[in-house]
Amino acid sequence: MDILAFGVQADEKPLIEKAFAGHHDVRCLDFFLSEDTAAVASGYEAISTSVNADLGARVLRTLAAGGTKLIAQRSTGFNNIDLDVAARLGLTVARVSYYSPYSVAEFAWTLAMAVNRRIVRASNRTRDFDFRLDGLMGRDLRGRTVGVLGTGKIGEAFTRIAHGFGMNLLGWDVVENPACVELGMKYVEKEQLLAESDLVSLHVPLLPATSRIIDAAALRTMKDDAILVNSSRGGLIDTEALVGELRAGRFTGVGLDVYEAEAGLFFRDKSLEVVEDDTLARLVTFPNVVVTSHQAYYTVDAVTQIVDTTVQNVLDYAAGRRSENVLVPAAP
Repeated sequence: MDILAFGVQADEKPLIEKAFAGHHDVRCLDFFLSEDTAAVASGYEAISTSVNADLGARVLRTLAAGGTKLIAQRSTGFNNIDLDVAARLGLTVARVSYYSPYSVAEFAWTLAMAVNRRIVRASNRTRDFDFRLDGLMGRDLRGRTVGVLGTGKIGEAFTRIAHGFGMNLLGWDVVENPACVELGMKYVEKEQLLAESDLVSLHVPLLPATSRIIDAAALRTMKDDAILVNSSRGGLIDTEALVGELRAGRFTGVGLDVYEAEAGLFFRDKSLEVVEDDTLARLVTFPNVVVTSHQAYYTVDAVTQIVDTTVQNVLDYAAGRRSENVLVPAAP
């Protein structure tokens, strides 16, 4: 069976080709699946997509009409897929339910430390041989309070690092994680967590219940000198409300690896184009904000796990097996 993989980054391509070798032939494309590119999949029974693919109703209908039967997404998140339409069309949909939580947790801490210690500003200065310390003062983290929204595998890994820093641990989730409790985490209501935390990090999935969980009211609840980090999904934060708070001079720092309107922007080179997203354009101008391009997961360890699981999902589909990674099973 031939596989068509959309949105493959240059670093990913050799890993994907190596993993599929001896199993199925794979063709890697560097552009993303969208309404404009969906027709390219015609004749391919199985395709693989990235988290920024458009898998809405129109794209799914085009895929089904072209003979596609399996969509193997190379991510844990699947908020970009219309699962109801996929089921009606008889499409099998699988994802990667697990990969290295340390990749994202460690990157979240990278963002936190970068904004706390003004690393980007300092680096830019030294490139111009400006070695002044004005405006670069950070804070010790030991003894301060971190609030972790979402304490699953990634949230737990983030919490373990926070424990190593000697921080006070607050958590919020629908179910308490015993491992976090053992580390000394106290579970509280979201409002209390936001009000008391010096650093807030988001590790919840994007669901209807969590969409813009950090809205204008939540942002106003946070300390004026707090640090906010989001390495999960952009839709967890009301970005326009965040820009308003930043414009008012609030927050020590904000580290964002995701953005709610990142589709069509992230993973692409827009350096020679006029970016029409005024909110993002304003966001990146704040000196206490660091924005990266959805790269928290992007380690050789995590990507290898993602690719290996994707291959296994294809093999399971071909063999008629169903695993925990299947979101929409094969039509009977």
